[in-house]
Amino acid sequence: MAYSAVDCLALLIVLGGSLVQALLGIGFALLAAPLLYLLDPGYVPGPVLLLGFVLACCMLLGNRRALAWRRPMPAILARLPGAWCGGLLLGLLPGAWLGLLLSACVLLAALSSYRWLALPCSPRNLAVAGFCSGLMGTATAVGGPPMALVYQARDPLDARIELAAFFLLTTPASLLALLYQGRLPLDALLASGLKLAPGVLVGYGLAVCLQGRFDRQRPRQLLLLMALLAAGGLLLLSLWRLWSGG
Repeated sequence: MAYSAVDCLALLIVLGGSLVQALLGIGFALLAAPLLYLLDPGYVPGPVLLLGFVLACCMLLGNRRALAWRRPMPAILARLPGAWCGGLLLGLLPGAWLGLLLSACVLLAALSSYRWLALPCSPRNLAVAGFCSGLMGTATAVGGPPMALVYQARDPLDARIELAAFFLLTTPASLLALLYQGRLPLDALLASGLKLAPGVLVGYGLAVCLQGRFDRQRPRQLLLLMALLAAGGLLLLSLWRLWSGG
């Protein structure tokens, strides 16, 4: 399988995002989606969703924990119509507007890291967050911010397990919605997935080797800073394309 210079750079981005996600519990789509979109808009949302699902499977197998799906069930059910609406939204948005939406999702993710924005983890809030996650995740591959707002006040370990169950069970729904609506050619999805999957495996392997050897707080702040810079660059590029009519 031949790799171009763009493929190699995308592979490094996926490796870095997988490493961060496996170490901190967040960060793959937050970091990889805007950078990959800047590299090639074709990477978002389908390939990023597929690679994120592969990474979530690796993390679940590595932790050897059972899926905790009972509490997030309202969110899981609500993500299904959200995913369908996200596919419809993707078909309506020109490229520049999709870039604006993606950068807005990353900025929302950064804001959701502040605990004063936390919402009660009630069934109603979970359902609303699940629908919004499906809408945002299917259109931009960044579906974590709404769920993060609801899970901010939960115990970190419980939140990590339940969010893993949520994304494992619902990411396929987003991919199926995109495929059914013709927003994502299957051959292109598989080609990108096969080329970039080694980055996921290597990034996760490095994370296993580094687990427990550093303080998580500073890397988390660095992740948010890098995500904000990537989102800022994408925001400026999208605004320039809208201004120039491209």
